[in-house]
Amino acid sequence: QVQLVESGGGSVQPGGSLRLSCVSSRYFDSWYCMGWFRQAPGKEREEIATIDSQGFINYADSVKGRFIISEDDAKSTMYLQMNRLNTGDSAMYYCAADTRGICYARDGRLHYNGMQYWGKGTLVTISS
Repeated sequence: QVQLVESGGGSVQPGGSLRLSCVSSRYFDSWYCMGWFRQAPGKEREEIATIDSQGFINYADSVKGRFIISEDDAKSTMYLQMNRLNTGDSAMYYCAADTRGICYARDGRLHYNGMQYWGKGTLVTISS
């Protein structure tokens, strides 16, 4: 079993930045994919950034050019640098991972059949 723990959420003003972290209890040494998702009250969960073990990265159009996903293998940690935040970015942010080897990149996006492991989320609030 893998535990994922997010941190770094908080409240910032529009135009500000935050960096979220997702620490995994286990190092992923083979085929995997990971991602950041968010869900605002009354809305469906949204995939915002994904990364796989081959180095493929994809962003949702809503965050492209503002958010950066990265990982530090040595620390078993994934990050989400969020810049130029706006009120539409307010949501609970979750990290997720899948190590079953069934996710793959094609047609410019990551394809997967659900994510195997999920964190409990970290809250991001953007307000003036």
